[in-house]
Amino acid sequence: MSEVRKYTYAPETVTPPGETLEEVLVERGMTQAELAIRTGRPTKTINEIVKGKAAITPETALQFELVLGIPSSFWSAREQLYREALARAREKKSHEKQIDWLKQIPYREMVKLGWLEDRKGSGEKVEELLRYFGVASAASWDDLWGQTQVSFRRSPSFKGEPGSVAAWLRKGRIESFHLKTSNFSANAFRDALFEIRALTGSLPDDFASIVVEKLSKVGVKLVFVPELPKTCAWGAARWLSQTTPLIQLSLRYKTDDHLWFTLFHEAAHILFHGKRTVFVDTDELADAEEEREANAFARDFLVPPADYEKFLRRRSVSCVEIERFALALGIAPGIVVGRLQHDGKLRRDSCNDLKIPVGWL
Repeated sequence: MSEVRKYTYAPETVTPPGETLEEVLVERGMTQAELAIRTGRPTKTINEIVKGKAAITPETALQFELVLGIPSSFWSAREQLYREALARAREKKSHEKQIDWLKQIPYREMVKLGWLEDRKGSGEKVEELLRYFGVASAASWDDLWGQTQVSFRRSPSFKGEPGSVAAWLRKGRIESFHLKTSNFSANAFRDALFEIRALTGSLPDDFASIVVEKLSKVGVKLVFVPELPKTCAWGAARWLSQTTPLIQLSLRYKTDDHLWFTLFHEAAHILFHGKRTVFVDTDELADAEEEREANAFARDFLVPPADYEKFLRRRSVSCVEIERFALALGIAPGIVVGRLQHDGKLRRDSCNDLKIPVGWL
């Protein structure tokens, strides 16, 4: 038993297991030739194991246990750790050759947000990013994100950097892992949207957690992820699987009217558009058919067309009248202000105090 305890293996650095074997042979006064005879292995094989040229197989480990009295598990673990160390060394060299890929990702900004560890060397940074994206190489990353059908790739006017957008989307996926949801129901989702619409009028401090919980009960995951530089995205919608949709918001414009419009806009993508497309939404994409449909849904769901047209028949629109109109609709006044400004019915600098700031702590 004391011999078993002596040969436990937990080193800080990994050396070839043959070095340990050679030390044991010297300690026992046994030659490589004698070990070869006792194990029934060729002397050449024993010599190659000692030099690190040949691996210790499970069968050889069992034979060493019988001959040397050292558990086969020790030799197998020793061999596994050594081979793993060699593989890591090769991977490190490979990572150092992927610096060009590293330049596509806003690594420093992701560190500031706490999404990544602050690694020093380029190879270590590449490894950190690969772990973040859940891929084994930059080539795998290209294959994965190159095949992703995202709407911004279809627009030549999109100003965001693909690497930044991919990092932002990936963070949304990571955050979604922590959310538990019920089975998705389109009808229940619509009902939840009506409840959320009513919530806009008060905007409690914990509105984010309230909305996340309401949507999780109807099978929709919602995550809030800060925007990365050169992302230019205010929201995204996609299906993680055939049964689980995800909505991701950046709070890019930092006011409640944009917050709610974006949420309902993304909800439209979930309700009406394909499950294979990742919709990354920006101002530049308003002309796409799906974006027009999503805009119309959000616009009319928040402010019903008939009520809006009746309100516009007034000779003038004041901030007080906007507040009363919003109260009658049961929505936040800022939503009405944003709608009027967008439609050119109200100056961009008018009634902005009715909008409630939202953002990151």
